[in-house]
Amino acid sequence: MFVSGLFATVLCTGGFSAYGFAEPDVPEVDSTALQIAQINESFRYETGEVTIGDDLARIQVPEGYRFLDAEQSKYVLSDLWGNPPDESTLGMLVPDGYGPASDDMPFAVEISYSEEGYISDEDAEDLDYEDLLEEMQEDARTANQQRQEAGYPTVELVGWAAPPFYDLANKKLHWAKELRFEGMDQNTLNYNIRVLGRRGYLVLNAIGNIHALPAVQQDADKILASVDFTEGNRYADFNPELDKVAAYGIGGLITGKILAKAGFFALLLKFWKVLAAGVAGVFYFLKRRLFGGTQA
Repeated sequence: MFVSGLFATVLCTGGFSAYGFAEPDVPEVDSTALQIAQINESFRYETGEVTIGDDLARIQVPEGYRFLDAEQSKYVLSDLWGNPPDESTLGMLVPDGYGPASDDMPFAVEISYSEEGYISDEDAEDLDYEDLLEEMQEDARTANQQRQEAGYPTVELVGWAAPPFYDLANKKLHWAKELRFEGMDQNTLNYNIRVLGRRGYLVLNAIGNIHALPAVQQDADKILASVDFTEGNRYADFNPELDKVAAYGIGGLITGKILAKAGFFALLLKFWKVLAAGVAGVFYFLKRRLFGGTQA
């Protein structure tokens, strides 16, 4: 990979860590590949049962994955991959054998929480998903001017990569969108999972390029089964005398109308994220962070 100018000097004189750049006295490295390996090796992963949030939920890290905590996940999403910062992130599932800076990592699963209130699922059986798609596509077009003004690429919602499905018994909803980000060679996959709880919902967002869809679908069941709210925070624990009820149902959860008051750009910031396109993408975003300019 060709890296030119001032950034090449940085690559040759110092190493990266997962939380910033090392001091100038770090020993010289020989190649970009070694730099990437140093980034990947700097992360601290967890396996087994992991508590997320303030004892909000637990995830039994599924076979074939490792877990990154909230702090490291925010670094990956924003600093490495160039997404807008999102403080709601609780962690990330990374496939075994890959690191966040790897040029061939197929996808990762971001985990976050939104305390919007108890979501009634009474509308689930009556939804027309094609109508919802058209509504979301129009919202995306409306948001693009705001994205451009904020220095981010435009995005087109191409269509469903997998239509919505609601598991009534387990209170889990999932669907997949195919997105086209301006300047990206490949379309982006956002595979969305929502786990409904007493006061809000967990968001599991699989981020990768569209070619990752078969791999995500293959693992979808075990990812869905891996996470649940703790006792007292579950959907069945809802107390109508104490708890807030959200002003929308399953349809609003899919379309993102929950964020209408904050603006459509906020909707895209929260739920639509992109994985940097290979090693060049990783270093592009790091370079811009170091030497100025707006992240894409």
